[in-house]
Amino acid sequence: MANIEAHNRGAKRPASSEGNTSMPATTMLNRRTLIAGATALPLVAINRRPAHAAEFSYKFANNLASTHPLVARATAAATRVKEATSGRVEITVFPNSQLGSDTDTLSQLRSGAVEFFTLSGLILSTLVPVAAINGIGFAFKDYDQVWAAMDGKLGALVRAEIAKRGLYAFEKQWDNGYRQITSSTKPIRTPDDLKGFKIRVPVSPLWTGMFTAFGSSPTSINFNEVYSALQTKIVDGQENPLAIIDTGKLYEVQKYLSVTNHMWDGFWFLANRRALEALPAADRIVVEREFNQAALDERKDVVALNDTLRASLTTKGLEFVSTDPAAFRSALKIAGFYSEWRGKFGAEAWNTLEAAVGSLA
Repeated sequence: MANIEAHNRGAKRPASSEGNTSMPATTMLNRRTLIAGATALPLVAINRRPAHAAEFSYKFANNLASTHPLVARATAAATRVKEATSGRVEITVFPNSQLGSDTDTLSQLRSGAVEFFTLSGLILSTLVPVAAINGIGFAFKDYDQVWAAMDGKLGALVRAEIAKRGLYAFEKQWDNGYRQITSSTKPIRTPDDLKGFKIRVPVSPLWTGMFTAFGSSPTSINFNEVYSALQTKIVDGQENPLAIIDTGKLYEVQKYLSVTNHMWDGFWFLANRRALEALPAADRIVVEREFNQAALDERKDVVALNDTLRASLTTKGLEFVSTDPAAFRSALKIAGFYSEWRGKFGAEAWNTLEAAVGSLA
């Protein structure tokens, strides 16, 4: 499910967290106009306020719709932080890419113009290459494996690499979700069904490499153009979490939805290190505690929402198709996909991944 890559077909969509580093404009131009000067803020915007106001006023940016569970849980966490710190720490939530595209906001986070930001590991990989490792095709068999790895040694390894770039990643990762394949021409049941299949993918080597290994014809298209590309048959299919398929109304131009779970991705809750360390120790403990708890709550929300979306999308005309992930995993192994990416990520990271999911290459 997860990141809502787009909200209304035909409108300009906010930046996606699917891994596309070339982001469309935000739909909320009127709001964005009001915050156009955000990038001009000083390195760490710690505003000393009057006695009745917050001592630390921080911004948390994300690229999701205000209805997404991540936004709801983060907003609740911000409220708890304000209460627990007696109003000293006030965190304002800016959803829907109001402060800019993913790449823009990442730059603002690094400069201190934004203090907190949730970002897909696949996009963060432009700065921290190993952050994309959780997106390796068919690596995670289920959520138990996902959370054992990302709450364990693999997540710790990625967080350590993030720290080297001057950012701080909170311990608990938020759920973006498993991705599924849709098609207008035929059901995708086996790897052979992907041969010659014209599929839209985000602008990312990991996606392109995986579908090329299947013998598909992947085409990198920004999401704001996906609906029309499917409608005009420039491509026959695409892949995304259920929530994006639903909110993008892709069911209007697609017939089959293959439950492949071919890739899992999550959001890292990132902080500008200088801003976080500026907080009194006790307040920092509160912030981390509340947002880590919110991440755990959001994970449950996403699972529940996915169950609802499957029924909803079925009533909207999508035919759900079951697949055997072992067959797809075997095809990638034979094509040398895993060996290639083992070399790119390095032995330490790859061995840590395989310790959680089993042998891949």
